[in-house]
Amino acid sequence: MKDPTKLNKEKIKGIVKKRYSQIAKQNSACCGQSESCCAPTDMAAHIGKAIGYDEEELKSVPENANLGLGCGNPVALASLKKGEIVLDLGAGAGFDCFLAAKRVGDKGKVIGIDMTRDMVSKAKENARKGQYDNVEFKLGEIEDLPVETESVDVIISNCVINLSPDKKRVFQEAFRVLKPGGRLMVSDLVLLKELPEAIRESVLAYTGCIAGALRKEEYINLIREAGFHQIDLQGEEFFSLGLESGDAMAKAIAEEVNIPIEQLNEVARSVLSIKIGAIKPKNKIRLD
Repeated sequence: MKDPTKLNKEKIKGIVKKRYSQIAKQNSACCGQSESCCAPTDMAAHIGKAIGYDEEELKSVPENANLGLGCGNPVALASLKKGEIVLDLGAGAGFDCFLAAKRVGDKGKVIGIDMTRDMVSKAKENARKGQYDNVEFKLGEIEDLPVETESVDVIISNCVINLSPDKKRVFQEAFRVLKPGGRLMVSDLVLLKELPEAIRESVLAYTGCIAGALRKEEYINLIREAGFHQIDLQGEEFFSLGLESGDAMAKAIAEEVNIPIEQLNEVARSVLSIKIGAIKPKNKIRLD
């Protein structure tokens, strides 16, 4: 499988860590349907509504937990039950973790993993302020989860896996830590066709959740190859990322790769937001 970018994997991780540390410190978004690359709190709420969160959900979490970084609402689709253990891959400031915590209740538990120290600190502070005793945040990479094998019931992730330079490993790790019969529920960005080479190599396009995205078929195949079955594409829609409107992020990418901003319209038409679920088989025999 061809890498979506020629950028070195370790360099990618360093770039993503740096960018999302900045986001944590300034409470701004960089990966969403916003009018700028740095969305203020009210814009984060606007983005939240646009991608599937209702008013009650947005108001129920601590202030600054929602940074407008998602591309869907995996919690709403995960059918969480009281007492379940939930793992959030790329938890950010804790938004989805706090929503999940309410659904699993006091007897359940939510674990949020993020590789950015500033995000983990921010999430822990949000948990303290909101008195979420059933939520724990850990510093770690989603390619090497600091979680015991077969220890969680449900994994959720929201517009994060596209940022990983080793998505195959991410899904293998997700399969490892899920209990037999456990569920995976992901919202993420994928492509309908390959991006131009200049954009695939763009640092800004990568941290903006574009350059690291895979073709939809490749993404689904990685889930299947990891061992999951009952793979269910529950929804998909075009995700413009503000490219058609010529916003700040689009202008910055166009300047970096030295192409007309109008050319990015074609890129926007190839980006999809998908909601996809899958199950880890209860036995060790691959069912598909």
